[in-house]
Amino acid sequence: MGYIPLFLTMGGASLLFFLTVKNSLLKKLNLQKELGLQLSLAVPELTLGPEDHTNPDLLIEKLKNLTLSLDKKEEALKLLRQMKVNRKQYNELIKKAPYNWVAQLGGFKEIA
Repeated sequence: MGYIPLFLTMGGASLLFFLTVKNSLLKKLNLQKELGLQLSLAVPELTLGPEDHTNPDLLIEKLKNLTLSLDKKEEALKLLRQMKVNRKQYNELIKKAPYNWVAQLGGFKEIA
């Protein structure tokens, strides 16, 4: 009888950790999609496909080939920087020891 509360407490803490990390990873994925959508609305000349929203390096190359006003380029570069930072944080998070277990169980993959 003395071990039951200990097992319940450990199980509850593990479940809360799993749910918190899963929520954080989902927020980062949604932010990446939102930034891609904002970029496509800010610079419609990029003609983004669904696979292009996740790779800021390809978007920078496309942006270099376009002739845009300075304001549009600055706004696009700002969004691209945010995408790169978010991608780096997400990819580093799913490589760390306790978080990669949640990523594997939740089916999270790296952002390319």
